Amino acid sequence: MHFLWTLFSHLQLNDEKSPFQRTFVTQVKRCAEMSRKLRFFKDQINKASLMTFPPVSQPDIFFEDLEIQLDEHEHELIEMNSNSEKLRQSYNELLEFKIVLQKACVFLVSNHGHSVLEERELEENVYSNGGYVETPFLFEQEMRPGPSNQSGLRFICGIICKSKVLRFERMLFRATRGNMLFNQAPADELITDPISGEMIEKTVFVVFFSGEQARTKILKICEAFGANCYPVPEDISKQRQIITEVSSRLADLEATLDAGIRHWNTALASLGGHLPKWMDMVRREKAVYDTLNMLNVDVTKKCLVGEGWCPIFAKPQIQETLQRATFDSNSQVGMIFHSMDAVESPPTYFRTNGFTYPYQEIVDAYGVARYQEANPAVYTTIIFPFLFAVMFGDWGHGICLLLGALFLIARQNKLSTQKLGSFMEMLFGGRYVLLLMSLFSIYCGLIYNEFFSVPFHIFGASAYKCRDSSCRDAHTTGLVKFREPYPFGVDPSWRGSRSELPFLNSLKMKMSILFGVVHMNLGIMLSYFNAHFFGNSVDIRYQFVPQMIFLNSLFGYLSLLIVVKWCTGSQADLYHVMIYMFLSPFDNLGENQLLWGQRPLQVVLLLLAVIAVPWMLFPKPFILKKLHNERFQGSNYGMLNISEMDLEAEPDSARQHHEEFNFSEVFVHQMIHAIEFVLGSVSNTASYLRLWALSLAHSELSTVFYEKVLLLAWGYDNFAIRLVGLIVFAFATAFILLMMETLSAFLHALRLHWVEFQNKFYHGDGYKFRPFAFALLTEDED
Repeated sequence: MHFLWTLFSHLQLNDEKSPFQRTFVTQVKRCAEMSRKLRFFKDQINKASLMTFPPVSQPDIFFEDLEIQLDEHEHELIEMNSNSEKLRQSYNELLEFKIVLQKACVFLVSNHGHSVLEERELEENVYSNGGYVETPFLFEQEMRPGPSNQSGLRFICGIICKSKVLRFERMLFRATRGNMLFNQAPADELITDPISGEMIEKTVFVVFFSGEQARTKILKICEAFGANCYPVPEDISKQRQIITEVSSRLADLEATLDAGIRHWNTALASLGGHLPKWMDMVRREKAVYDTLNMLNVDVTKKCLVGEGWCPIFAKPQIQETLQRATFDSNSQVGMIFHSMDAVESPPTYFRTNGFTYPYQEIVDAYGVARYQEANPAVYTTIIFPFLFAVMFGDWGHGICLLLGALFLIARQNKLSTQKLGSFMEMLFGGRYVLLLMSLFSIYCGLIYNEFFSVPFHIFGASAYKCRDSSCRDAHTTGLVKFREPYPFGVDPSWRGSRSELPFLNSLKMKMSILFGVVHMNLGIMLSYFNAHFFGNSVDIRYQFVPQMIFLNSLFGYLSLLIVVKWCTGSQADLYHVMIYMFLSPFDNLGENQLLWGQRPLQVVLLLLAVIAVPWMLFPKPFILKKLHNERFQGSNYGMLNISEMDLEAEPDSARQHHEEFNFSEVFVHQMIHAIEFVLGSVSNTASYLRLWALSLAHSELSTVFYEKVLLLAWGYDNFAIRLVGLIVFAFATAFILLMMETLSAFLHALRLHWVEFQNKFYHGDGYKFRPFAFALLTEDED
């Protein structure tokens, strides 16, 4: 039955109902509650820092039994956590009490030992003041006779977080108007927070004061700051006795806590092996009920009615699966499966495999194809890595990419089962894209004759030689051609010559224009196949034809001139030819003439390009308006013996499907499209020059690293300098040329496909076919 659902995408038939009014809402709530419990178990395992456990082989369990088990485990864990929290709280209180007792003893003893100094300080600070004092100080009350001495000197001991000590002391000073003595000392041990489990630094304090009112204020401030106060006797012998008792109770509590933690870890370990299977089971069950909530219940309450999309090739398989499911379940209601007419556009579904999937994702990132629209991914599979290689061409770097791609492909069975990082997952998913990019990079590198920017005589000797045996004028005067051209790619003798850059720039620039014109023509041809498939003759006559004429009248003609110039070896200036084709089309070309009859040909092509612009702009809106009027002619007349209400209820009535034709909107849209194509033909052709620019940048950058790093270091007769130069060259090659340059060329190739190629024919306003499949469920579904 699951095989059926992997080929069927359900439609939501209960949009008018809220999620709480649907048929299987109770089951969905149960699954959601079970998912919550499983997430709670997972959080507890992570909190305990337990290692992941291998899945435990266990017999199949019914959903109701699993629900009972999860409830029991949750109650058990909650009870253990509650008991552990109470024990930890008691342990912390005893530990704090012990620390306070140890530190307070020092404060109390030192207080009695320094009473004489305190009295002298009070005499100097208070009685020598000579002014009016509103409230006497603490030790003044304690050491001089008066009514306030009846209350006596008192103290409060406690412990507080270290981060609150300064604010705590300041608040005490203000509340008592300075009538207190505050002593503090850091605790020797860290205290564990029973809730968060974090280790907290605390400080022991002792506050000396006088009076019941001051005591009340201090206790309230302690409560507000979260300070814990503990009773400390003044008698040293009692203090020692209490410390002994507290230490004994701490040892007992510590043993109890350790036993509880071991029991807690054992319970979590028993859950850890079952957790993946249980989570998958609950996730699947919830997905099934979510899908059932998309169906309608029949009026007989005995069956469900669903609508959805399926591929045409899957209809026989779906019928067979439904019949088998009806027979196996002994259902009293037979299966009914038939096709329906739909108003909305169907979803788009392309069958892919591991090789074609990443290319389809590259296209879908721009936009999902409209239903039955031509799929650019078919052409992207080859053209995309080829355009990348034109910019990245170096067969040394291509071999490095090839080794990486082969490593990912060789270990794909192992890597596909592992959880990879975001970068590695993206790299692994595009392993076949990387494979073709590396192969085409090797091919283009052989054409450019570059191996880490170094040329090699792979296909024979050079066609050029020096003018004399010394070769002193090789880089100034130049070389002499003495044999047939180099059989494949660029002659290695061009490297380092004075005309290297002009030659390679001219070659790569013209090659980029040729690739661009061919690529754009392919896009316009695909627009013809789209229009022909959908039977749209208007688009063929008034969009495809003028677009082909305009593009090839200008840039197709430029491509022809480039090929002729290459074949004939002419010195004609193509810039001059194209500029004066517009400025002075009737002037004589002179030495820039490449073809017989070139001047009248240019005039004809220019006229065709000018005619193609209004051809794209004006006819289509008027023809669409005429077709619309003919289609709905007579729609304003009603049918005899049919009331107004009946006409509105008729599903196929012309009134229901009549749409207002906005001529101005259609005309403006067509005008924008025509202007965009005319201007885009120029800008898109110029955009393909990025093939030349990035190829030149990659070559020159590789040359800099080779000559200024590797060769420079190799010129020293020192092993350390050579080793450093080799390491720097390797790192520069790996991180700059193989990573940054690869990413740069990838993004530029992506731009050429999305903007320059796909905007000629691709609408990309469809939506994906998303069938129900357990394999597509993720943890987010919880």
